[in-house]
Amino acid sequence: VQVVESGGGLVQAGGSLRLSCTVSGLTFQDYALGWFRQTPGKEREGVAAISTTPDRTYYADSVKGRFAISRDNFKRTLYLQMNNLKPEDTALYYCAADSIWRRDVRRGMRAFEYRGWGQGTQVTVSA
Repeated sequence: VQVVESGGGLVQAGGSLRLSCTVSGLTFQDYALGWFRQTPGKEREGVAAISTTPDRTYYADSVKGRFAISRDNFKRTLYLQMNNLKPEDTALYYCAADSIWRRDVRRGMRAFEYRGWGQGTQVTVSA
């Protein structure tokens, strides 16, 4: 599985970014997908997830109402629209694939259930 994240950058607080992630090496439309983020010294945090048919989504409380996850199965691409960014959103953002939609995702995303980690894309939000 090959994953390539892009779209990160430096933005002022209140600004927006749109992350993209292309996935190859698996049947894209058969996998749930998720975005994670990580800062130095902290565990990888699940941010948002989307089911195969994108009618089910999950958002961490910290990003709910500000971030929107979407997917284009034809383009094999996952997106994360990030609005009203805050300095605490600063992190390295990763996308990954899960073979199923977890019914207990409301309890949080578990990184060990995902595969295909890329190099990540850095998001830095200045105050």
